Amino acid sequence: MDTYNPYMSLSGITTEEMAFLHQATNDLTDTQKQSFFLAYSGKRKSPQDILIFTLLGFLGFAGIQRFITGQVVLGIFYFFTVGFCFIGTIVDLINHVSIALEYNKKMAFESFQIAKMSA
Repeated sequence: MDTYNPYMSLSGITTEEMAFLHQATNDLTDTQKQSFFLAYSGKRKSPQDILIFTLLGFLGFAGIQRFITGQVVLGIFYFFTVGFCFIGTIVDLINHVSIALEYNKKMAFESFQIAKMSA
């Protein structure tokens, strides 16, 4: 059976994220799934975006990746310590996919709540 999967249109989606989204939306109706997808796709950050923002840390803008993922205090700390003397920035460079996945899971939960309320 060939069914349309809207999650495949999300840039940089990993198999882990795809499995998480399918599990999270399993009990939703089709209308709720559509509402979920619209809310989630607007909030989601791709791993490539996190990678680019992390690379900006080497140009003097350390911590931007933490600001866009809602970790403001850690972003301020990165900024004033130049990414923990670049060590934190290098760690984030290595872990950019897991940073994006952690943020996207939070956004999926928020989007799920929006979808449940819309029906």
